Amino acid sequence: MIWADLLIIAALIAFNAFFALSEIAVVSARPARLQGMANDNVRGAAAAVRLAEDPTGFLSAVQIGITLVAILSGAFGEAQLADPLRAFLLEVFPSLGRNANTIATVVVVFGLAYFSLICGELVPKRLALTNPERVACFVAGPVGLVARVAAPIVWFLRLSTEAILRLLGRSVNDERAVTEEEVKTMIAEGTEAGVFHQAEREMIEGVIRVADRSVRSIMVARPDVVWIDSDDPPDEVFRTIVDSGHSRFPVSRGEVDAVLGIVHAKDLFQQMRSGVPIDLAPAIREPLYVDERMPILRMLDRFKTSNVHMAIVLDEYGSFQGVVTPMDILTAIAGDMPERAEDEEPDAIQRDDGSWLIDGSAPIDVVERTLGLKAMTQDDDFATVAGFMLHHFGHIPDPGESFAYEGWRFEVVDLDGRRIDKVLAERLEPIPVS
Repeated sequence: MIWADLLIIAALIAFNAFFALSEIAVVSARPARLQGMANDNVRGAAAAVRLAEDPTGFLSAVQIGITLVAILSGAFGEAQLADPLRAFLLEVFPSLGRNANTIATVVVVFGLAYFSLICGELVPKRLALTNPERVACFVAGPVGLVARVAAPIVWFLRLSTEAILRLLGRSVNDERAVTEEEVKTMIAEGTEAGVFHQAEREMIEGVIRVADRSVRSIMVARPDVVWIDSDDPPDEVFRTIVDSGHSRFPVSRGEVDAVLGIVHAKDLFQQMRSGVPIDLAPAIREPLYVDERMPILRMLDRFKTSNVHMAIVLDEYGSFQGVVTPMDILTAIAGDMPERAEDEEPDAIQRDDGSWLIDGSAPIDVVERTLGLKAMTQDDDFATVAGFMLHHFGHIPDPGESFAYEGWRFEVVDLDGRRIDKVLAERLEPIPVS
C-alpha cells in the first residue's frame, strides 16, 4: 500500500515538473525564433507562438496546475505517509511517545518539499533553459489543452489580476518596448556566441547609429565642397577635376548658391577623348535637392530610386549647405574607406599620450566612434566637432579654452580665422576615492 501512495506522490511531482518546465520554456523562448520555427512547420511551434502571445492566460493556467498539484501532494502525502512513518518510529524508538507524531509530520513535510523543489521545480526549469524554443514546442499542445479546460477559472483570475493592476495605477495593456541598447546587447551576445561575425555586428550597429541622424550630419559641408564654376575656362575645369580626384561635381555660376546641376567627370573625359574641348552645358544633369533635415535612411531610399547619385543639400531658406552621396551614407554606416589621399590627414589622430587631435570639420559620428561617446548631439543642431564646441561654449572661443564632457576634456588648439580648426580631446583621470 505504501508503494502505491509513493507512486501517486511521484506522479503529482511529475505533473508539477511538467508545469514548471512549460512555464520557463514558453517565457524564455525568443518570439522571433518561435515564429521562424512556425514558418518552417515545426510541430507545436504555432501553438507555442499563441501561448507566448497570451501570457496572462497561459501563466494563469500553469499557475492553477502548479497550485493544485502542490495542495494535493501536500495533503495526500501528509495523510498517507505520516501515520506509517509514526508507527515505524514508535516501533524502532518506543521512547518517543507522543513526539513521534510531530517528528513524522515534520519529516514528511520537509521530504515532500525537498523532492518537489528539486524534481518538480529546479531540475525541469534548468532543462527548459537549455533549449527553451524546442521545449516550448513540445509542451505547447498539452498546456494549450489545460488552458482551454481551465478557461473559466483563467477568465476569473484575469479579471482579478487586471482589477488589482488598475488599483496600482498600471495599465493592463502595457507592452515593454525593446530599447536600442537591448538590441545592441543582443547583437553583442550573438557575436560572442558565433551567430554574427564582428563585421556584421559593426554593420548592424552602424545602421542603428545613423537611423535617427539627418543628412546634415554626414554631408560634405559647404566650405569643403569642390564645385565647378560654369564660367571657368576648360583648362581650369580640367585642373579642378584632376586635383580633387572626385567623380561628381556640383556646377554653379559665379557662386556656389547658384547651382545649375551636377556633372560626372567621366562625361567630360569622354568629350576630351572625342577630340572636343570640355563643354559643361550638355553634360550637366539635374541633381536631387534634399532638405538638410531629411533622415539618412530616407535619403538612401531616394538614391535607390534615382539614377543620380549626388544630392544638393539645402536649408529651410533654400541656401546651399553641402552635398551628399551614397558613399557618404556607406561611410557613416561602415566607417571610413581606404581611399584617402596620401597627403590628406585623417579626421582624428591619436597621440602618444592617448589623447586625440581632431579636425574641426570631423563629422560628429566619427568623433563618437573614435572616443566611444554616445549621443553627442540630441537635437541635431550641429554636424561637426567644431559645431559641438560652439554649442558648448556659446561664443567663438580662443585657443586654449576647454570644457569637460562625459569623461573627456575638449580643448580648442587652433583657429582658422573664426573657424575652429583643431580640437584636442584628452581623457580625464578619475578622481581617486580616499
